[in-house]
Amino acid sequence: MTDPLLQAHNVSHNYPRRNRVTPALAEVSFSLQEHEFACVVGNSGSGKSTLLRILGGLLPPTAGEVQFRGVPVRAPQPQIGFVFQNTNLMPWRTALENVLLPLELHKPLDKHDRERACAALALMGLEAFVDAYPAQLSGGMAQRVTLTRALLQSPALLLLDEPFGALDALTRERLNQELLRLCRDRKQTALMITHSIQEAVFLADRVLVLSGQPGRLQGAISVDLPRPRTLEMLTWPQAGALISEIRSCLATGAQEPLPQ
Repeated sequence: MTDPLLQAHNVSHNYPRRNRVTPALAEVSFSLQEHEFACVVGNSGSGKSTLLRILGGLLPPTAGEVQFRGVPVRAPQPQIGFVFQNTNLMPWRTALENVLLPLELHKPLDKHDRERACAALALMGLEAFVDAYPAQLSGGMAQRVTLTRALLQSPALLLLDEPFGALDALTRERLNQELLRLCRDRKQTALMITHSIQEAVFLADRVLVLSGQPGRLQGAISVDLPRPRTLEMLTWPQAGALISEIRSCLATGAQEPLPQ
């Protein structure tokens, strides 16, 4: 097996709260292989978003270390892209201008940049909305613009924090299928936070289960459903067994007593 793209070694994090400290994560360790799609599931308060921010260099761990391609992560990395639940699109910029913003911050834009951005938006089914402003886009369209913006920089690792959590069920299903297609075509490595066990089983090669307060890694469950995935697979007994296993893992962690 090749060296992991990303490694977390005994990562812990505490938040200072006035006269006390609130532990959010406790000694989380795992690795992520290149071209792997992993999902992190967990109850509210288990430190999922904290973990994602640490993995991307946005937040230093209180203890432990994250390595990206063998190098410690102590700041945001150009090769690590983010997609958050909040699209963070600038309302005064068109879809195309929002997609181009990260490139624009690093160099003068040229014709090739604009052509690449237009082609990427077209792949997301947004060719008719290149000049639309965020207020003219549906929630699903806005999230596709955000995903396009992250992928245009060709990150080696894509980190996603509940990107479709605020969308309706049908739009969420369509975007999950779109995300799988993009990751397959680009051989993209991705790690995604989700509250939905079904979504995790549909998307992931492996599901990491965080549970408890502070969050601890309760299990890493391989998803052996064939690819390409279809929504029909979620009705298979095999998928049902995986969903039950993840639920059981979550429940086991939730029943553990809090540290005194």
